[in-house]
Amino acid sequence: MTTPMSSLQVSQKKSEHSLQGNLGVGAIVFMVLAAAAPLTVIGGNVPLAIGLGNGAGAPVGFLIAAAVLLLFSVGFVAMTPHVKEAGAFFSYVTDGLGDRCGMGIAAVALLAYTAIQVGIYGYLGWAANDTMRFYGGPDVPWPVYSFVALGCVALLGYRHIHLSAKVLGLALVLEVAIVVLMDLMIVVNGGNAGLNITSFTPDAIMSGSLGIAVLFALTGFIGFEATAIFRDEARSPEITIPRATYLSVIIIGGFYALSAWALVVGVGVDNVKAVAEATLAGKANLLLDQTLHSLGHIGRDVVNALLLSSLFACVLSFHNVIARYQHVLARKGLLPTRLGIVHAKHKSPSFSSLIQTVTAIIIVAIFALLKLDPLVGVFGSMAGVATMGMIILMLTTSVAVLMFFNGRQELIIGRFWSTRIAPVMAVFGLIGCLWLVVSNFTLITGGSLGVSIVLAITPVMAFAVGFVRGQHSLT
Repeated sequence: MTTPMSSLQVSQKKSEHSLQGNLGVGAIVFMVLAAAAPLTVIGGNVPLAIGLGNGAGAPVGFLIAAAVLLLFSVGFVAMTPHVKEAGAFFSYVTDGLGDRCGMGIAAVALLAYTAIQVGIYGYLGWAANDTMRFYGGPDVPWPVYSFVALGCVALLGYRHIHLSAKVLGLALVLEVAIVVLMDLMIVVNGGNAGLNITSFTPDAIMSGSLGIAVLFALTGFIGFEATAIFRDEARSPEITIPRATYLSVIIIGGFYALSAWALVVGVGVDNVKAVAEATLAGKANLLLDQTLHSLGHIGRDVVNALLLSSLFACVLSFHNVIARYQHVLARKGLLPTRLGIVHAKHKSPSFSSLIQTVTAIIIVAIFALLKLDPLVGVFGSMAGVATMGMIILMLTTSVAVLMFFNGRQELIIGRFWSTRIAPVMAVFGLIGCLWLVVSNFTLITGGSLGVSIVLAITPVMAFAVGFVRGQHSLT
């Protein structure tokens, strides 16, 4: 015969398997912004949006992407007080559409985050080697740098989340500060042809493919919803998570749009598309060349170094997100129990962190053995998978929000905008974004049509596998 546990014993048992912390809005926003890798986006996504998209009108693409994600955030935040687990998309979809759909979405999330993390490892390896050669160092294979970074991420990810938050916060402050300084110098000096708002005129916006500009803008927001992942480690999560979510979208969108506009003004409306195209061809570097012009050789060197720290901060942030996804799924009984272990000292999902490290090592090693190009073969293809997956995640979550509030009239009263109108608008906006991604998928992956099709359906296959796995787990 067993005796009931006291409330204190239950609380103690729960605490042994629960993540704990006191993260405020600022700390969570820091980690989300670090995952968005602002400097990486300015140096990579912006030239893509300008060169392949609508040229000088590209900054508007970031504003459109931010508007869609703000609409998504309204429903996401409205449902947050009613979602008690730190599983982000998985928890929201589970509560709104059921356990099996939730498990399917969990599989898509793990795939998307793992893909973008591995892609960034490839980008980081290439950038580190390129920097080394630029300063006269040896030509070292990119996987060497990737594995060194992976080891550092493994060490930080294993320890308490506050250590990661401090590292990410420092890297973020430095990279944002240098870009803001460059933006300010461009505004003060008037750019190549004087200050102007040509980027926001109809002629500039429609001068090329606005869709491609929006597409590459969306990839720059990957990870913004990770605010909900840190629910168990947040201070007053019902207040902290909504504030962090809105702030993340507004800051990311505003920073990207402002910096893209500054680059357009700095280079010149008539010249920027050609410079961006030369950047994509490896004959120029839109960000570093403009930094050299605005801040001199020292400024260029600083940006080059901070680009590497930006990439490192990005993979560290995604490591933390993936480890926590696995942790939550293990606590639900949908993954092996050991993944739900919390380190007695560091209060981190230590075993889940180790498994995430091993997974990343295996995938990076496979790409290295296949001798794939780190930018096109690794980063390009993985960014494609992640972008496709993230839109599916947000679209499904918006539908889950609508279904969750359906029939709960007591929760809808006085909140029709947040529980009905905004989620519906988000669904239509995300469907449009999904069409943009699918119709331009080869531009993201840089591969053939056949390879692109396989990569595009991978998130859908992940959902199917997760759905079936969830069905078996429930039965």
